[in-house]
Amino acid sequence: MSLSWIPREHTAKDHSLFGNEHFGSEADAPCTIYTETPLVDPKGNPVPGLYVANIRLNNPKQYNSYTTGMVKGVIAGFQRASQSKAVVAAVFTGAGDKAFCTGGNTKEYSEYYSKRPQEYADYMDLFNGMVDAILNCKKPVICRVNGMRVAGGQEIGMACDLTVSSDLAIFGQAGARHGSAPDGGSTDFLPWMMTSENAMWNCVSCELWSAYKMKNLGVISKALPVLKDGDKFVRNPLVIIDKYVDDGEVVYGEFKVGQEAKDAKAKMAELPIDFTLLDKEVNRIIWTFANLFPGCLMKSIDGIRAKKKFFWDQMKLPNRHWLMVNMNYEAYLGFGAFNTKKITGQDTIDFLEWRRQVAAGAPADDETFEKVLGRPKE
Repeated sequence: MSLSWIPREHTAKDHSLFGNEHFGSEADAPCTIYTETPLVDPKGNPVPGLYVANIRLNNPKQYNSYTTGMVKGVIAGFQRASQSKAVVAAVFTGAGDKAFCTGGNTKEYSEYYSKRPQEYADYMDLFNGMVDAILNCKKPVICRVNGMRVAGGQEIGMACDLTVSSDLAIFGQAGARHGSAPDGGSTDFLPWMMTSENAMWNCVSCELWSAYKMKNLGVISKALPVLKDGDKFVRNPLVIIDKYVDDGEVVYGEFKVGQEAKDAKAKMAELPIDFTLLDKEVNRIIWTFANLFPGCLMKSIDGIRAKKKFFWDQMKLPNRHWLMVNMNYEAYLGFGAFNTKKITGQDTIDFLEWRRQVAAGAPADDETFEKVLGRPKE
């Protein structure tokens, strides 16, 4: 029976909140780039009418650290991907071959947000909106890690549904070393994704872990070689791939040290980087998604996301308030030290002297701060 007599609209509505004002191009760095590229089948053939959304952090000179404007671009990008009806999945990545993202732009943090706590609170509202945009995207989200995923970069990366990484990538936090805490998601997501003790050490130690170690711990899906030696791919020579026993402990994915590390770094410097295998795996995952019922797919994804969102939602506002206040205190010191490392030759404060000042009840004023910050080099 036809119901053609009932008036109906037949043109799909655009539910996007943003135009192109928050996006840029390669030449506009720092910016966020949004593109939609054709879905490809396993043979590399474009599929008519279906697309993949690409949200790319474009600030390679500063290891894709995100500025305030870039955060707005990420929010806009995920909202656009979510509402683009022909988009099958979203890929979140960074420009170049050195970094996915190293977190917030420390130059902006130090030179503008330090000692402007209300301004930083407003910024953190945007940051929280960026994590929310990833977790609420109505398309599967793949983090394509093309290099370092550190600090806030690790946090927004873990908000994604799956991670496929270059095996040259390193992962970790930097908060407690540079005046903050990994409260943009890591303190929420890591205990859900690894053991409590691994999560604890990863959060507070500021150690950098290899892609293979993160794969071994179940935090990422794949670590793929990107170094090309002739026509063959070779795995990251800086990382111990095989398990072996050292003082009774099984080691896997740890970095080499000493002369072995120097030799590995020299080899890495000689070989070109080729992301073919990384992109092939990203496309394989997306092709799997494309051949599922989209409604059933997103219901399944949202069921898994709900666990991450639960912990994130408990703490994102209290963390916002603490991070705001801390901009007058340890964050001022930490970001200031990192931002002036070319002037002083060091990127951290004198932690032991800071502890002595705190123990003595010293006020948090410029006189105290001067005692722990580095001085300009002669």
